[in-house]
Amino acid sequence: MFRDNTKVIQIGNCVIGGGNPILIQSMTNTRTDDVKATVEQIHRLEAAGCEIIRCTVPDEAAAKAIAQIKKEIAIPLVADIHFDYKMAIAAMENGADKIRINPGNIGGEEKLKEVVKVAKERNIPIRVGVNSGSLEKEIVEKYGHVTAEGIVESALDKVAMIENAGYDNIVISIKSSDVLMCVKAHELIAEKSNYPLHVGITEAGTLFSGTIKSSVGLGIILNEGIGDTIRVSLTGDPVEEVKTAKRILKTLDLRKGGIEVVSCPTCGRTRIDLISLANKVETMVEEFSDLNIKVAVMGCVVNGPGEAKEADIGIAGGDGVGLLIKKGEVVGKVPEEELLNTLYMELKNWK
Repeated sequence: MFRDNTKVIQIGNCVIGGGNPILIQSMTNTRTDDVKATVEQIHRLEAAGCEIIRCTVPDEAAAKAIAQIKKEIAIPLVADIHFDYKMAIAAMENGADKIRINPGNIGGEEKLKEVVKVAKERNIPIRVGVNSGSLEKEIVEKYGHVTAEGIVESALDKVAMIENAGYDNIVISIKSSDVLMCVKAHELIAEKSNYPLHVGITEAGTLFSGTIKSSVGLGIILNEGIGDTIRVSLTGDPVEEVKTAKRILKTLDLRKGGIEVVSCPTCGRTRIDLISLANKVETMVEEFSDLNIKVAVMGCVVNGPGEAKEADIGIAGGDGVGLLIKKGEVVGKVPEEELLNTLYMELKNWK
């Protein structure tokens, strides 16, 4: 499997590559120099399961803020740099655990060497980020248009620039909003390089469309054994990115722990507000991250026990009566309005 053979990279107190667990990343959408707002958002992301956080560093104020932010968070911080090599250096001097740059737009070979020099002194990984929208004109002309082959060629050219500067503490990120192009690019680069890969579908879209595109793209890539760390890019609250990433990993059996909620589609037999109940259960179970079980939420008492037989525990309701089900067997009957609390108490005392 590709990810078992990638180079191991240390990022703050975490490691990726070499078959280590795939880590979940997200990015703040606050102004980085607003330390209070940024720290508050990172704490929310940490609680949701984010393991590496990226913050934009567009200016000196943002670079200096990293030092303050780092004092108040527990996960590694990646500084996102565009164009200005001085910001990359300032971010590292203020404690960034990794920097994300495109070596092709950092200001030239000499300036890149200055960035690499500081990274090497501090053993800070450099994430080489190349998106389909940032391909060089020459590469686009070579292939006739933006292609997976062009993305990979551009990324490996940038990696070579850092290697030529005497450094190999590198993570590669190649992204496209075109799902199938992104998949092909990852398949190609996994054959050509053993650097760990940060995987994502860039500019995926809103919570609805972005979740679908990311799930399809990341699902294919990860299932092929490619990818060492992931980000789901959504237009919205970054906490939703983390929740979606966790679900993708768990669905692919790449992560254990946490409750999986399954629920039946509504039909004409449904006599309860199943949609609301299922959403409440999904929110409620987030606090039981130590349990690795399946919970079923069913809409009727007729087929509920049978449909929930593969779950560890389930509830089904209808016409004012709710059933508590364990392994397909009815073990209790409660008023419908007590279903949610009954399930909560069962989970709280689960052994």
